[in-house]
This record gives sequence, structure tokens and C-alpha cells, in this order.
Amino acid sequence: MITGCIKKESYSIVPQISFLEFDKVYETGQYPINGILSISYQDGDGDIGLDPADSFPPYQRNGPYYYNLVLTLFEKQNGVFVQINDSIPFSARIPVLTPDDPGRAIKGYIVDTIPLYPPPPYDTLKFEVFLYDRALHKSNVISTPDIVLKRK
Repeated sequence: MITGCIKKESYSIVPQISFLEFDKVYETGQYPINGILSISYQDGDGDIGLDPADSFPPYQRNGPYYYNLVLTLFEKQNGVFVQINDSIPFSARIPVLTPDDPGRAIKGYIVDTIPLYPPPPYDTLKFEVFLYDRALHKSNVISTPDIVLKRK
């Protein structure tokens, strides 16, 4: 009898994310209507994601943990990036990623569509991004490169 072992991947229980790419989606105009943000993630205990029913503290609407993928918008104004507190929420609720096998290490990709229309007054922006897991561990914070909106 031959036995083999598959090495289980081991990661920190604090999620880690990395920037992959940001694509712009144009229709016919000079400015994109959407952006597509792609990031990679890894988490040692696989507790990334929220169920639709997760609406009680600490995940209540208007609370700091309602969104588990948190995006902050910055516009480049006169050569300096300025944080924009917009009424449009760019953050998102990522669904549970391991519904059948909780507690195991996971890694993968998250792709999020971000509305970019109507265009902001300045044509260069960037996002800072981080992720909360269900235990409220905050991932590292990443930034997108400069995103120039206007077509040349």
C-alpha cells in the first residue's frame, strides 16, 4: 500500500491581498462607464465572506463592517491625491467563499465592478483597498496604480 500526503497550504489567519489589474470598460464616449478591479487573496482559516443575512452587529448597515471589501477613492487634484468621500459606495460585500468547508486555508481572486460614470471632475484617480474577514481581521491595504479616465 502506498500512501501519499498532499501538503496543505498554510497562511496567516489575517487575510492578505495583492493588486492584479484594473481594466476600464468604455461604451462609445471619452470616459469609461465601469472599472474592473482584480485582486488576489489568501486566508489561513477561510473565513472571508458574508451571508445576505449578516445584517446584525457587527455587520449592520452603516456600520464599519457592513462592507467586507472596502474601497476608498482618491482623485488627483493639482498633482496631489485627495480622498473623496462620495455618496456612491465603491465598497462591496463579498459572499462566503467556503460554504461547504469552513476553517480551511484558501486563496483565489476577487473581481469587482466599480461604476465610473458620470466621470469625476478630475481625470486621474486611484483606490485604496482592504478586506475584512468574518473575525474582523483587516488585511493589508493596497493601492491601485494611477487610473487615467479620459481616452487619448
